[in-house]
Amino acid sequence: MCGGRGTRLDIEGEKPLFRVGGVPMVDRVVGALENSGVERIVAATSPNAPETQSRLNVPCIETPGKGYVADLDAALADDRLSRPVLTVAADLPLLDGEIVDRVLDEHSGGSLSVLVPASLKRGLGVSDDTTFEDGDREVAPTGVNVVGDGPDDIWRTRDRRVAVNVNTLADARVAEQWL
Repeated sequence: MCGGRGTRLDIEGEKPLFRVGGVPMVDRVVGALENSGVERIVAATSPNAPETQSRLNVPCIETPGKGYVADLDAALADDRLSRPVLTVAADLPLLDGEIVDRVLDEHSGGSLSVLVPASLKRGLGVSDDTTFEDGDREVAPTGVNVVGDGPDDIWRTRDRRVAVNVNTLADARVAEQWL
């Protein structure tokens, strides 16, 4: 998923091309996927990210650029994808092949949401704009999920590689500390 505008980053340019540690975030995510057991990489781009689309050396699905959920729905409707589909946001610069493989190992059919404790995000000093209660714990989505057919499952982890989404310049500084 690499079609976001990145308005909270308050930068010139496209969010997926924002450099963390000197490397565009989308390149870091594609590299993590290439170093994992993922069989095929397809990028979901939008009119918000034309330079990202032209830079990528993977097939792209054009989405409307109306937000994460709308763009995900559009990508999943494309005939080139069949479920289950691992979805990964382009703003996860700490992602690597090992944690991607761990997510794949945790998937046992259906859909899988990867969550981290909101307290972990706060402890790391990164934004936690979207949180919700899961039982007795406040959790946050990570930007990594598996969308499948069948029952939904949740994997809770404390792994910073999926906890650090770069949505603000402060988030980028935290990510750079962990590279």
